[in-house]
Amino acid sequence: MKTKIKPFKKKIAILISGVGTNMEAIIKDSKTIRYPGIVKFVLSNNPNALGIIKAKNHGIKTFVFPIDKNHNKEIFEKKLLNLLIKEKIELICLAGFMKILSKNFIKNYKGIILNIHPSILPSIKGLHTHKRILEKKIKTHGATVHIVNSELDSGKILGQVTINISKEDTPKTLAKKLINKEHKLYTKVIRNVLIGKNTIIQENYPVISKPEKK
Repeated sequence: MKTKIKPFKKKIAILISGVGTNMEAIIKDSKTIRYPGIVKFVLSNNPNALGIIKAKNHGIKTFVFPIDKNHNKEIFEKKLLNLLIKEKIELICLAGFMKILSKNFIKNYKGIILNIHPSILPSIKGLHTHKRILEKKIKTHGATVHIVNSELDSGKILGQVTINISKEDTPKTLAKKLINKEHKLYTKVIRNVLIGKNTIIQENYPVISKPEKK
């Protein structure tokens, strides 16, 4: 009788700072049949992050390494790197992680780091993208998944989703309009990375105009 060999699954760590909606989407996707990876742990720099509770509810191991006046970023990164080595993590997914990883950390980590950013990069890097896109009066918005490198929001683009902006939109409505599409994009890109597929994902969600009344 032949012994069935289980396919090798790449080990994933998710870093969060807040609610963890993208984190939860990744975890749920990872529990589907024949998923090519396994989420080993979720880590937050924020002890009060709601995402930590969500991760625990999904049966995922969690860690909190604070960054505050008693715990600086250098200590955080040293502890994180040691944990990544111990758990043999090959892929880090930033999911609402609100700290910028140092060049030194990125250089020393041997796996891939992904991030999802709420704009169509290379435009609108940094924070408050929904507000800033409306101020520019641009008609198209979206999100980008990219590899993290030493420059802010400048790594290789692996996937993008676009949506139209309407006259009635506010930063709040844009965030709500985009969030589920972010989840779908991020999980698809992660699957590609896990299986070594290099295709760039491009998804467009135009707002369908209502027909004019005759």
